[in-house]
Amino acid sequence: MAIPAAHAADGPVEAGIFVERVDGLSDDFINGVDVSSILAQEASGVTYHDAQGSEADLFDVLEESGVNYVRVRVWNDPYDADGNGYGGGTVDVPRAVEIGQRATAHGMRVLVDFHYSDFWADPAKQQAPKAWQGLTPAEKADALGAFTRDALEAFADAGVAVGMVQIGNETNNRIADVVDWDDKAALFQAGSEAVREVFPDALVALHFTNPETANRYTGYAAALAARGVDYDVFASSYYDFWHGTTDNLTSVLTTIAETYDKKVMVAETSYVHTLDDGDGWQNSVNAGNFTGSRPATVQGQADVIRDVIAAVAAVGDAGLGVFYWEPAWTPVGPPSQLEANKLLWERDGSGWASSFAGEYDPEDAGEWYGGSSWDNQALFGFDGHPLESLRVFEYVRTGAVTERVETSIEEVAVTVYDGTPVVLPTTVIVEYNDRTTENPAVTWSSAVDWIRGPGVYAIPGRLATGQHVTAIVTVLETNYVQNHGFEDTASTAWTITGTGAAIEATTDTDEGARALKFWAASAYSFEATQTVTGVPAGEYVLQARTQGDGEGADDGRWLWAWGDGIDASATMQLDGWRTFRVATAGPFTVGEDGVVNIGVTFELTGGAWGTVDDVRLVAYSAAAERDTDALEALLAEADAVVRGDFTAETVAALDDASAAARVVLAGSGWQDDVDAVAELLQDALDGLELVGPVPSEEPSPVPSEQPSEQPSADPSDPPTDEPTVSLSVGTVRPGGRVHVEVTGVDAPEIEIGIASTYRALATVPVVGGAASATVTVPSDIEPGLHHIQVRVGGVVVAEQELRVLALGATGVAEDAGRWVVLAGAALLLGAGILLIERRRRRTVG
Repeated sequence: MAIPAAHAADGPVEAGIFVERVDGLSDDFINGVDVSSILAQEASGVTYHDAQGSEADLFDVLEESGVNYVRVRVWNDPYDADGNGYGGGTVDVPRAVEIGQRATAHGMRVLVDFHYSDFWADPAKQQAPKAWQGLTPAEKADALGAFTRDALEAFADAGVAVGMVQIGNETNNRIADVVDWDDKAALFQAGSEAVREVFPDALVALHFTNPETANRYTGYAAALAARGVDYDVFASSYYDFWHGTTDNLTSVLTTIAETYDKKVMVAETSYVHTLDDGDGWQNSVNAGNFTGSRPATVQGQADVIRDVIAAVAAVGDAGLGVFYWEPAWTPVGPPSQLEANKLLWERDGSGWASSFAGEYDPEDAGEWYGGSSWDNQALFGFDGHPLESLRVFEYVRTGAVTERVETSIEEVAVTVYDGTPVVLPTTVIVEYNDRTTENPAVTWSSAVDWIRGPGVYAIPGRLATGQHVTAIVTVLETNYVQNHGFEDTASTAWTITGTGAAIEATTDTDEGARALKFWAASAYSFEATQTVTGVPAGEYVLQARTQGDGEGADDGRWLWAWGDGIDASATMQLDGWRTFRVATAGPFTVGEDGVVNIGVTFELTGGAWGTVDDVRLVAYSAAAERDTDALEALLAEADAVVRGDFTAETVAALDDASAAARVVLAGSGWQDDVDAVAELLQDALDGLELVGPVPSEEPSPVPSEQPSEQPSADPSDPPTDEPTVSLSVGTVRPGGRVHVEVTGVDAPEIEIGIASTYRALATVPVVGGAASATVTVPSDIEPGLHHIQVRVGGVVVAEQELRVLALGATGVAEDAGRWVVLAGAALLLGAGILLIERRRRRTVG
């Protein structure tokens, strides 16, 4: 479906989002979507709506939104021996053909995406179909050619408008479990020949990913050219939070197009419109791991889609277009109906994997089968109504404008060593939905002056434009270990002996990009040691984090410190992949010589694996003896104050005192600090001044000579106010308490809980439309952005953002939370100063 050229010349349209026009788009530029899950979604009762709010067929909505191409994946045999589907849409050839027919009926062309597997194929998974197990590479090439030919004939017989065929999916490392390049080329060629035979006018595409890796794509293209593989399109995945910048994407695709005379496109892209979860199953991109370049909003989603389209268009005529991956994979039901959702995922295959896939993929689907991990990246809301980001395919041709509003406020995080002054920025960046920014001044609370000792502190501030912001201040103990996170590639501080271990880049780190990594096929042992000097005399502990698995019952795993009068050790745990555990050796006393020998020793069974990260030699001090009961009671009283009843000046004083109280409670100051801030808070409470009555400037209305024929409103009508929720704090640590105030509720009781993955925290009665409660944030919750939600009958009626902080390390407890790793920063000892300022955005609205 080509979009008329005249449409491209139209000016910016009024819309609900800003979209910058992309110049130079061809009439047949691909505005594609992959909706391979649609049949399973519909079987589970999922419905979609058009822009007017009426229930509609998905393909009608897509067509109306400017979509002109549909991509559909094909698995060879996604069923177990009893005919139970593996999930993820359970898309075999007949189901893929059905999807293709629906797309064709709406004037769209179809890209057939062969995975050559019975389930998901990506760089980490390229398992051959069950029927191909045991075949040689040459036999697999024959089988692949025959399967491709037969499948495409089914598409042709059904009248599907196949415009492109993809031979393999993200085939970076292998295809159908074939690794050698000569053998892979034979499989690619067999697929290509089948396409040429059945659909001679269709384009043949090969699909790879990780464009951010230097020289990766040129290496693939050179290998294909050297072996004479016949194909037309070099296709790439591009996900903003994983694959670098769009400028780099344009650069690598342009190089392929110009050097190898190939067409290029983005076969998969997507972005989040929220960090919430819609179905009770954890999303692939969530508050705990989100690293996107734009806010997690509909506007942010639209920005990214537009930028990816622009990146491909910038290649020139060789840039074919973009496919958005699974824009309609919305929830089959809300998180409150998780058990019912599970039944649908199993029955219809509408989750990412069913339990039946475990026989084929035991290590992933067999353990982690469940729902949609993509619902927050759909172009439809959780309720099936289209988001305005779906219309970016249209808006990029004209541009779109809307009211200018704030979309994000920079988040400020400062990290210092204990004893170093805390310096907060004087301005922050406020970004708007048209991508412009402003830099208003910020005034920070004097609570910063109450910081005492290591910990994580939330310091409130107020912008000159009136918005409230919070700075997260992390105070660290001085760590005397050199290259404690293994990030400094030039450092020689560590000595490694034995076998199976090396300091190297890995994704299995606690923080940063490098760690001490170990593995060997047979029994092995190693030590990593360091002599630390210049340590001031005093009490210390040695700590390190480990993750891994496969150890034997009698294996040795020790963290140790020794020296003059020092002999301390602790066992290090390997409790699973990326499940980091803290080992703590000590406390022990360092003498006047200031020398501590530290290290780790492992004696492991063959096959055991893991990493060591974040080794820390830090001062130890017993927790200060202090009584905080009175201060906590005053803080609860302050949190309960209805701020609208009092003057702004006295409320500001109360808020400042409350912030100071929270800082003192979060730190390790002595009783004098507790008593002083309690007095400050009591004075602020005593100083609250009620807002006086505002005299009327107008005379009282003259009574009507005749009574009204009917009352203006039925006294039994419920309040017209929408429910609202306010929180006593905007940030909290796991296990911390939050006071929740709710108004405007027309129900006898409410449930208060926390999401992303929803958990109920309290059930509270409603009196006069209002309710309040102090709830405890779960101690095992992941750090990141969450929402306190208010629910009535399982339906969310109001919510408010709550950021859960990582716990500050105290140098003692194993559960003391995550350490802040100062990746790439030099370790400054003694009186040295470290000041790291980390500034990000937080979403507004």
